[in-house]
Amino acid sequence: MNHDDERRHLLVRAQGDRSPLYELYAGLSADGGDFTSSVPADDPDVDLADDVARGLVSWSTARPPGGFASRPQLRQHVEQGLTLAQAVAKHLGPAWVVRYWDEQHQAAQFVCWGCQRLDRTLDAHGDPPHPLRIVVVGEYKWFPLRAEGFGDFAPDDPAAALGLSDELIGDLYGWSADFDANMELYLKERDEDRDDARRRELARRGEELAERVARELGPGRTVTYAGLA
Repeated sequence: MNHDDERRHLLVRAQGDRSPLYELYAGLSADGGDFTSSVPADDPDVDLADDVARGLVSWSTARPPGGFASRPQLRQHVEQGLTLAQAVAKHLGPAWVVRYWDEQHQAAQFVCWGCQRLDRTLDAHGDPPHPLRIVVVGEYKWFPLRAEGFGDFAPDDPAAALGLSDELIGDLYGWSADFDANMELYLKERDEDRDDARRRELARRGEELAERVARELGPGRTVTYAGLA
């Protein structure tokens, strides 16, 4: 299902204005010149982190009125802008379509909210490009995460582009390994009471991990805890 008609479109382009953000209200195939409605960097609708908002203002206002005379300065400016556009896309998630105007090549490209890759077409990744509804579940010899179209997958799988912290990735792997170890111990001991106690602790840890995943992913994706299989 395509959700282009529901998503809002934003262009990140330095033109010397205080904010380099511009929104498109009509039309889905417009190029960069059609984004004429300015959006303040501190607009509550985009709700950017203070450092990103300040960076956008600084980057936009640093552009000389007549453009850059030096190619090295232009390349540096383009690289800075791309980093900011990627941060904007990651924060806004799938509810927005973010494009970045590359002044060096005079072209706008789509910025993937999941992996921050640049694409010339909106559907280059497919729809959706990365899993939106994540399920955390403990199951023997399976990875701890699930998503429709992905099956079970590792927390650091680059195709999922979750961008989780190293600490959380390690804790998810550890929880999954502990679940497997408990299952093997139960098959060896066949002690229901001890198994129940260990499973309660695993369930508690799984719920906490799901909450941490949700916090790190932000509002662009949903996270559900499905317990232990």
